[in-house]
Amino acid sequence: MLRTALRNVLAHKGRLMMTALAVLLGVAFVSGTLVFGDTTANAFRNASAQSLKGVAVAVQAGESPGDETQAPPGAGTAAGKDGGRTSVLDAALAQKIRALPGVDSVRPTVNGQATLAGKDGRPVNADSSRQNLATNYLPGNDGKDSRFPLQAGRGPATDGELALDATTAEKAGYRVGDTVRFATDGPALNKKLVGIVTTDDPRVTAGGTLTLFDTTTAQKLFLTPGRFDAIAVAAKPGTDERALTAQVRSLLPAKGARATSGADLAAEQSQQIAENTTRLTKTLLGFAGIALFVGVFIIVNTFTMLIAQRSREIALLRAVGASRRQVVRSVLIEAALVGLGASAAGFVLGLGIATALRPLLSTGGAELPDGPLVVSPTAPLASLAVGVAVTVLAAWLPSHRAAKIAPVAVLSSAGLAPPARTLKVRNVLGTLLTGLGVAVMLYVSTLKTSKESNLMTAMLGSALTLCGMIVLAPLLSRPLITLAGKVTARFGVSGKLAKENALRNPRRTAATASALMIGLTLITGLAVGGYSTQRALDEEATQGLAADYKVSNGAYRGLDTAAADDIAKLPGVAAAAPVTSANFDTQGAFATITGTDPKTFGKVVDLNFQAGSLRDVGPGRIAVSDEFARQAGLHVRDTIDADMNTGGGTPNTPNTPNTKNKKKLTVVAVYAKTRAAYDALGTVADVLPSAETHKLDNVLVKAEPGKAAGLEQKIRQALGNSPLLKVQTQEQLIKAGSGSMTTVLTMLYGLLAMAVVIAVLGVVNTLAMSVFERTREIGMLRAIGLDRSGIRQMVRLESVVISLFGALLGIGTGTFLAWAAGSLTTASMPLYETLLPWAELGLFLALALLIGVLAAIWPARRAARLNMLRAIQAH
Repeated sequence: MLRTALRNVLAHKGRLMMTALAVLLGVAFVSGTLVFGDTTANAFRNASAQSLKGVAVAVQAGESPGDETQAPPGAGTAAGKDGGRTSVLDAALAQKIRALPGVDSVRPTVNGQATLAGKDGRPVNADSSRQNLATNYLPGNDGKDSRFPLQAGRGPATDGELALDATTAEKAGYRVGDTVRFATDGPALNKKLVGIVTTDDPRVTAGGTLTLFDTTTAQKLFLTPGRFDAIAVAAKPGTDERALTAQVRSLLPAKGARATSGADLAAEQSQQIAENTTRLTKTLLGFAGIALFVGVFIIVNTFTMLIAQRSREIALLRAVGASRRQVVRSVLIEAALVGLGASAAGFVLGLGIATALRPLLSTGGAELPDGPLVVSPTAPLASLAVGVAVTVLAAWLPSHRAAKIAPVAVLSSAGLAPPARTLKVRNVLGTLLTGLGVAVMLYVSTLKTSKESNLMTAMLGSALTLCGMIVLAPLLSRPLITLAGKVTARFGVSGKLAKENALRNPRRTAATASALMIGLTLITGLAVGGYSTQRALDEEATQGLAADYKVSNGAYRGLDTAAADDIAKLPGVAAAAPVTSANFDTQGAFATITGTDPKTFGKVVDLNFQAGSLRDVGPGRIAVSDEFARQAGLHVRDTIDADMNTGGGTPNTPNTPNTKNKKKLTVVAVYAKTRAAYDALGTVADVLPSAETHKLDNVLVKAEPGKAAGLEQKIRQALGNSPLLKVQTQEQLIKAGSGSMTTVLTMLYGLLAMAVVIAVLGVVNTLAMSVFERTREIGMLRAIGLDRSGIRQMVRLESVVISLFGALLGIGTGTFLAWAAGSLTTASMPLYETLLPWAELGLFLALALLIGVLAAIWPARRAARLNMLRAIQAH
């Protein structure tokens, strides 16, 4: 039977080609993901090891190590001006540590953020301040810093100098000797570029910037003179790290600093790296699983058709003594051989996918370091195991059908239709699964929060609905294909034959269409959910906003309180309203209050007042949103005791422990809630002392009619033209609000495209094998007058009908699931409502039509080229 299986693989290699391709693509996705995960983890570990090279003890300010996974040696959470905290690490402590026995050297560091302006005046990474790194250049006895090797020039040594890494200098267009404009937390500063360095910091290699200052200047910019964020300690050879760490700890103050051995810090970073890469790998493996699941339909279809075509051959084997078990074994061995060969080729293709994933994800905003391709033994073994297992499992049912062929069938024709009872059982099961799934999703549509239990319920309902539609597809094929047949009938005999061929074997048609349906269900769900979310984000970004410009600080450090007055003086400005915010609570009701100038706020924001008006708002008098009024039981003329934060906090969250500032506020108006005014509205004087930064959040600017163009540059100049300054139009606010969603959707479409490609292979495979199965029939059609073009048209129309059937099921199912699950986002996104992207849905239908036409090219050509007489004589 092994020789029989080998002979069948070689004899039907053409018919098994599409099955092998489906397995190959699915396995390539799996192997590419595994190799990519190993490569990324190794790159992060190498970067971490490089940053910790020679570090025996890391002393860090604050109680947390900060972003240890990617931080340079000894990097901690920035303190002082940059981080809002005061560091306890100073030069005296560094000197004490340096004097300990076993210490070879001490490297004190200062860390912060510096946003650069390019030579063209535009900010570099203006919206990614977390990546705009700044630290101190610490030269040794030779005048060079081994941490940052010089590529050109020298290191910064005075207050008026700085250095950049090579990538940043090239991106910004600077050369040694140029004057560089930058900002840390306020107005723009200018310093001379005296050196260009290289670095292996993954945050920089992934697209960030790096600016270096001498230590004294860095302390002035980010901390206070004589203070440091971290101290990296290098030990002499033979020194015990843990003993040295204990000695260093004994020198630290009781609070505000911690010391960690290099080994422990490396272990912490390694664990964090493993967790991060594992999450990413699991996500990508989920898409690989979808691709393999779609491939299962192709494998089942292929072996079912092969067995139907070889029924007389199998019956003959049974007649000469082969047992049922041997027949099953023969088919499964055949499947294993196909799976093994396809998996081996898929693993090789997966190496290319692993190489392409890094730039793809980096484009989407992921910070992934460079590194060599890493292939662990797990990747090829797992890839081969998955490919073979999926192929064998998919062939299991067809193999048992083959074993049921009786020896007497050697005298019968092949390709008998499945028993009607089987379809009845399947239809009942499909109805139950679909009904249960729909019921669960209708229940989900009543839920209003996206907590984990609700998400799991939605996933269960989606899976049940999709599985039910797959099982029910043969039943649905008849009415939908019959309806499509009214269109194909206009193409004459070819169209009628195409419809009958698609209806001839509902199971086969359904299996082929289901592969396409799965991919289009997921893509449609993404399209509907993504489009609805984008529209909600767009509306939220400018809800109630009548201003032409929103001026803010790109590093979220606020604007000077005089900014609104400076802007209001500009020619062409009709109104400039200052906006600040703070948290407060009253009787357990937490809210965010917006502080502004009531006289100008009405010109830049559209408020719908239900009681009172903006003119009533003043010192000690506030307006509240209708939603907060209901929540707190407030009415006009009520007086509340508000606990205002003076230590900052996060909007719309309960107060963290800090100093309270009690205020008596009187409610004088109620307005419909809008994002532009949060939960309550008061004056700047009442709110500013409790604001997190004690500065303005932003300034909303309304231009005079016809004067909006060109106002951006005037605003920038009036406020010092800092690279941190963001002057956004409504269109830019919309783009900023939904830009990340567009990137994510594009990436998900790309990942799901693999499933659609495999589904296309399924259509090609089914048609090609169907042509072989109907060789004699095609010969008879040719004999009674159907020409070659008619044969080609028949196959093409059959392909289009099957593809459109799968597309209709997929688009309909995906739209329903997106609508039902959309309710889970309403709590976090009140403006969300399910909207249909008609252009994209139309594109999906057109794509299905194109798939049908393209998938039929080879089978139609093959059918048309059959020799009439030989075809009639075929068995």
